Amino acid sequence: MATVFETRLIGNIGKDASVKTMDRGVVAINFPVAHNKNWKDKRTGESRTKTTWVNCTIWKKEGANMRILDFLKSGTLVELTGTPYAKAFPQDDGSIKTEIRLNISRTNILRPSHKNSSSNKKEEGGQQSDSRNNYNDENDYGNLDNFTINEDEF
Repeated sequence: MATVFETRLIGNIGKDASVKTMDRGVVAINFPVAHNKNWKDKRTGESRTKTTWVNCTIWKKEGANMRILDFLKSGTLVELTGTPYAKAFPQDDGSIKTEIRLNISRTNILRPSHKNSSSNKKEEGGQQSDSRNNYNDENDYGNLDNFTINEDEF
């Protein structure tokens, strides 16, 4: 029987995506996404917010179309689907820091940041660009958003 372990995350990108070239022709696009949980404190009636940061990675083949970088800007509201995992790091004081990570399989730009002027411009042929559509460019290497990397290869 097949199993699925996938998470859907909707949140705002915390800073512009960075690119890191790995071994064997693989590129990692990294960016943090903030998820805000809002509630009203029952005792005080005060509105509260808790922010959870998730470090996200999109894996691409070297030489692949990197147009997605035009959209992964600080402040952009995104809907992401991917495989979650936790990573622990020892700190200088002996404590352990744990972070939540997400290997992205699907990206949907819900609302571009004000920095992203290309999504508000008209495309060639006079059609308005719809930033709510999934980013899916199949010109290079098939469906790049579904490109995955086996962790054993590193």
